[in-house]
Amino acid sequence: MSEENNVKKFMFVNRKAPYGTIYALESLEVVLITAAFDQDVSLVFMDDGVYQLKKGQQTKGIECKNFSPAYRALEGYDIEKLYVEKESMEARGLSEADLLVDVTVLGRAEMGELMNQQDVVLSF
Repeated sequence: MSEENNVKKFMFVNRKAPYGTIYALESLEVVLITAAFDQDVSLVFMDDGVYQLKKGQQTKGIECKNFSPAYRALEGYDIEKLYVEKESMEARGLSEADLLVDVTVLGRAEMGELMNQQDVVLSF
């Protein structure tokens, strides 16, 4: 069996705010592990998950480590497919200019089509 046949499309859907739960950090760790195994990795940010990519996060007051700079390092791990749901971003008053990294903004219907093309979809 060729190497190409072992590659699966993994999509990680981030729906939670970056702090207050472990979901955002756990997702980031699983994404990095999956990419280390040379899988095709995509990240989606929707609902409050769009806040994970917001510039200027200050976590000192909540005594949590600010892990948002790690998103800028994803490209070094060949993780370049980052998607943000347009409706979620707009509902929270955010634009692409507010985000730490370059993303592809998709509408809800387009996002659904993209999800249907994946082998594995994990939601955090």
